[in-house]
Amino acid sequence: MEKDILEHIEDERIITTQEREEDSGFNLLRPRTLCEYIGQKKIKERLAITIEAAKIRNEPLDHVLLAGPPGLGKTTLANVISNEMGFQIHTTSGPVIEKQGDLAAILTNLERGDVLFIDEIHRLSRVIEEVLYSAMEDFSLDIMIGKGPSARSIRIDLNHFTLIGATTRSGLLTSPLRNRFGIQLELNYYEIEDLEKIIIRSARILDIGIREQATQMAAMRSRGTPRVANRLLKRIRDFATVNRHEIIEESDALQALKALEIDEHGLDSMDRRILSTIIKHYKGGPAGVKAIAAAVGVESDTISEVYEPYLIQKGFLMRGSRGRQVTQNAYELLGIEYDIKTENKLF
Repeated sequence: MEKDILEHIEDERIITTQEREEDSGFNLLRPRTLCEYIGQKKIKERLAITIEAAKIRNEPLDHVLLAGPPGLGKTTLANVISNEMGFQIHTTSGPVIEKQGDLAAILTNLERGDVLFIDEIHRLSRVIEEVLYSAMEDFSLDIMIGKGPSARSIRIDLNHFTLIGATTRSGLLTSPLRNRFGIQLELNYYEIEDLEKIIIRSARILDIGIREQATQMAAMRSRGTPRVANRLLKRIRDFATVNRHEIIEESDALQALKALEIDEHGLDSMDRRILSTIIKHYKGGPAGVKAIAAAVGVESDTISEVYEPYLIQKGFLMRGSRGRQVTQNAYELLGIEYDIKTENKLF
């Protein structure tokens, strides 16, 4: 029940970093090569060298682990790697692979050099994970046939392939699995300048111009995430279309963002309500997540998984052993006088 509510909340929020149904239409906007991929400069440089070396040696690329928050382009980067290597990509996710036979069917269909992309790889069951060890290390599968005394093990040789795993919670990966990835990359939130470039590129692909001021406004409210940036661009474009503007004007962006109740920090009405509740009901905190959830009328899991991460990242909220406490920045954001006595109560 709680999971259903959490997913419903995420579906309703335009600025959620979780993937929504409408995001499936973003495939046209996805870069296909490293040259087209904007941002993550150090990761791009490292991948460019590694990919070129593998191509010179005529070898499949080493296994790659992509870690980072949702919406930063892990799936896109996996497809870019596949395109750069010139091999086919096969996509699945951790929860989908339920039985050893499911994994065996996928692996035995891979050609030499193919890329297997497993999203949410931290959600693989331990049984499946142990089967994957030999596949990654020795390119073979040990499968048990039959049950009881008549059971026997057979070994299946696999073509050399590249596994790309993506995870939003790298801390949940077991050490044996993590250590089998020769290339481990941590994606970071994007700078405003990179988000502006992404918005300009996406607008060009969507065949509409956009003014500099409108680009800046959308980028600042994108929560450091390309997925949100593209989503906001589409919403702002709708306002420009209704206003009969051939180029997205600053007024279109202002109108759209006001309607969506997204401020210059990328916070929406519920973000601000959570901060306001902690200040007014709990004197700035610390307050327990269940108490906050009851006060604002949402589930505690939704608070901790959907709203908190960005508020903490932006410096409006702190989380400690005694609960949640707002910072001076939150008081200033909401225009509430800050009491110096509220400091240092969290730990």
